[in-house]
Amino acid sequence: MNNPLLEFDALPDFDTIRPEHVEPAISQLIDENRTLINSLLADPAAPTWDDFVVPMTVAGERLGRAWGIVGHMHSVMDVPEWRDAYNQMLPAISSFYAEVGQNLALYKKYKALHDGPEFATLNPVRQRILEHELRDFRLAGAELPDELKPRFKAIQEEFSSLAAKFSENLLDATNAHAEWIEDEAMLTGIPDDVLDAARTAAEKAGRSGWKFTLQMPSYLPVMQYAEDRALRARMYRAYATRASEFGPDELDNGPLIGRILALREEEARMLGYGNFAEVSLVAKMAESPQEVLTFLRDLAARAKPFAERDLDELQRFARESLGLAELEPWDVAYASEKLRQARYAFSEQEVKQYFPEPKVIDGLFGVIRRLYGVDILPEDAPRWDPSARFFRIERNGDLVGHFYIDLHARETKRGGAWMDSARSRQLTARGVQTPIAYLVCNFSGPSGNKPATFTHDDVQTLFHECGHGLHHLLTQVDELALSGIHGVEWDAVELPSQFMENFCWEWDVLQGMTAHVDSGEPLPRELFDKMIAARNFQSGMQTVRQLEFAMFDLRLHSEIDASAGPVSVDRVLALIDEVRREIAVITPPAWHRFPHSFSHIFAGGYAAGYYSYKWAEVLSADAFEAFEEAGAGKGSLLDPVTGERFWREILAVGGSRPAIESFKAFRGREPRVDALLRHSGMIEA
Repeated sequence: MNNPLLEFDALPDFDTIRPEHVEPAISQLIDENRTLINSLLADPAAPTWDDFVVPMTVAGERLGRAWGIVGHMHSVMDVPEWRDAYNQMLPAISSFYAEVGQNLALYKKYKALHDGPEFATLNPVRQRILEHELRDFRLAGAELPDELKPRFKAIQEEFSSLAAKFSENLLDATNAHAEWIEDEAMLTGIPDDVLDAARTAAEKAGRSGWKFTLQMPSYLPVMQYAEDRALRARMYRAYATRASEFGPDELDNGPLIGRILALREEEARMLGYGNFAEVSLVAKMAESPQEVLTFLRDLAARAKPFAERDLDELQRFARESLGLAELEPWDVAYASEKLRQARYAFSEQEVKQYFPEPKVIDGLFGVIRRLYGVDILPEDAPRWDPSARFFRIERNGDLVGHFYIDLHARETKRGGAWMDSARSRQLTARGVQTPIAYLVCNFSGPSGNKPATFTHDDVQTLFHECGHGLHHLLTQVDELALSGIHGVEWDAVELPSQFMENFCWEWDVLQGMTAHVDSGEPLPRELFDKMIAARNFQSGMQTVRQLEFAMFDLRLHSEIDASAGPVSVDRVLALIDEVRREIAVITPPAWHRFPHSFSHIFAGGYAAGYYSYKWAEVLSADAFEAFEEAGAGKGSLLDPVTGERFWREILAVGGSRPAIESFKAFRGREPRVDALLRHSGMIEA
């Protein structure tokens, strides 16, 4: 069979890649890697970079790229055929990577190279790669006694399966609920474009009326704008109890949470650590769970008074202006939007009309061009969905990289937004292999003959994911293991993404990326000034909410004893209640099941690392301050000189040096928290 998953000289051929290609391709690539490893281990000669590391890298990259395509399809096209193909091979791929990580003989080869005479002749990037390899082997159990390795391997395999199941349960539970509305009187306040999409969804299902779902482009506008309080309450409860015991047993993530925690605890203890948080932090900037906890509590102490003030204002407004004697959780988004409109005389829906998709994309690309002197050009390529698009990045006529964007929500697409690698930069015998990225979001699609329009929050999300993409695409590191985002400490990887969000608040940027979807008029300066005035609206509440998630994650993986087996859901829920009593200002109902949908830590890479968003936000705000300093009095912060320096010191170097060194090379000093607090309105400018 001519298998497109085994073609590595061109772009992924999404026109011809099928689920039936997965098993033969991945099995063949695993066999190739095993054969190579056995051959290298049988060679009695001392390992060298060219004879040992290079072939390991080449073979590993082929497998990683092919499996990356499979994982991508599982995320953006989660139909039964692709789900089955992914899950069929997940045990094999997990088993292979676990056995490689535990291979003591392979570990000794890397250690011999690290400790041998060639190491001193290698450049610093290659030396760092070897140091990371030894660290990762230790974390993968290479130094464990032989009698413990089968159990450690079984842990990795089971965890991979549980993480996939967690994500699938959440998607299925999200898709399982729908609100079918026949009475138009129940729709008062909901924006027209949302109603159009709901009517189209109902027609597609062969029914009259309107269909509202728990997908964010449908759910959030109902919570913000629907006058019908009972509708908001039903939608809130359905969203808050997804993938829990309140739905079908087969979609309940509760037992998975308990088992995942037990496996992580067992893994940590086998490796000699006190808890999984300590394991997680080995490859991060933070030194210890206590350091992170101190950081979170310090930030919470600064933010909570502002959050309490925000809530007091909202409760008073809801009582006096909306007739809501008691502000319920399903009223918060609705009352907040009403308060925003009353205080600043504009609504998010009004702003949304000025952000049609084509104009936003052009504006985003304009920012990148001005900052980094690159060109972004559309290009034809096979895609997995007609709405996905493909682009190339050039500088001075030379190819830098490619990226796909897939922006619209679909029932077969997991929620959220992310950047992922389709191919990474490296120097090969044939020259530089340029990187390719996927940028994926879940925004509203086009309505009728009008293009999709984005909320300002959507625009910030797009800039955020593009920041990750630029980190991957603009790297100048030629070694695969440290190019782009590879090898970057997890709590620094959000620096370039959160940095990009700041440009969404600059007048000269928004001027070039807005055009009213009906009139074509750009965003009025008066409306922009209102947006700026409202920028820190409820920033205290938003900050403590993120800190709540981060502290829950950290304490979950550092304090709960799972050594005796799966943790009860009641204990997990009791912990988040403890965290809320310390940090939160809004307490959800007792039936709220946030942990059951916290895919970042149970199905993603953020376990004991969700704090990274706030940690990196300190870095990103401080980094953006350099552009504020350079652009002061110039009418624009899009300073190409500072942009070139940010590229050179942050984006270009990838993981080739510690992130703190990259930050200090850019800013000339240690990071400070002041810029973040100022941007958030929690200290004076």
